[in-house]
Amino acid sequence: MTQKQTPRGRAQDRRLVASGQEHEVRYEARKEGVSKQEVKSAIKDVGNSRARVEDRLEDKD
Repeated sequence: MTQKQTPRGRAQDRRLVASGQEHEVRYEARKEGVSKQEVKSAIKDVGNSRARVEDRLEDKD
């Protein structure tokens, strides 16, 4: 199960990258060694699935 309850009682899904959350975009950019803009562009192209975003960013190498 990938959803976790946050302290505020909200469900959190680790499979997704929230493009509106700067810390998530920054984390993904550092992890993949790309710019934040490239991460946002990948999210726009393939959706917010973390696996698809990572695949798209790896294809650019």
